[in-house]
Amino acid sequence: MILYVIRHGETEWNRKKLLQGWHGEDLNERGVLLAELTAEGLKDTHFDLCYTSPLIRARHTAEIILKGRDVPIIEDDRLKEICFGEWEGKSCDLTKPMEIDRENFILLQTDSFRYQAPKGGETVMDVIDRCADFFADLTSDPSLADKTILISTHGAACRALLNPFYEDRTSFWQTGVPMNCAVNILEVKDKKTSFLAKDKVYYPEQYFRSYYKLPDGIK
Repeated sequence: MILYVIRHGETEWNRKKLLQGWHGEDLNERGVLLAELTAEGLKDTHFDLCYTSPLIRARHTAEIILKGRDVPIIEDDRLKEICFGEWEGKSCDLTKPMEIDRENFILLQTDSFRYQAPKGGETVMDVIDRCADFFADLTSDPSLADKTILISTHGAACRALLNPFYEDRTSFWQTGVPMNCAVNILEVKDKKTSFLAKDKVYYPEQYFRSYYKLPDGIK
């Protein structure tokens, strides 16, 4: 089994540094472009099946990648982004006054397993657990053992899904939030899972944009 795990394309909430969680918007013009460039990069990759978060930004990304192909797209709630509860729709720009708990949000980035879920939200372990449940169901199905599968999801959900396979599982974000439309490629063989590629992008460097970078002096 080969898995292509992709983060969705850019949205206006991404650009404005608003916490999306289970809400947020569809892809913006740039987000569609990044998905189209990624689709071009993956045009020679055969996909048998696609699983996607039901949130529109992830579903739309999958549809762009698979446009013109006869590939089933199956929604699964376990692939949704981390829920930010009462924080959703609020700014996470650390360079400006914030409506959310600044210190707790910094914890999410710097010491993620100590992050406390806001009211109505999830912890990092909540997301890891539901993504692990999805992965276990997927990889235990013998009919999928030889398939190549696209998984369209979100920044935190992507890291949660991949967490069990990183060398250092205590570093939740690894090198940071995946770029929009970054792809991680996994091979599942003989009950072992290994990376074939990490955070691969199929578009030129001119389109790179990093969000949620901590301001200088915050570690």
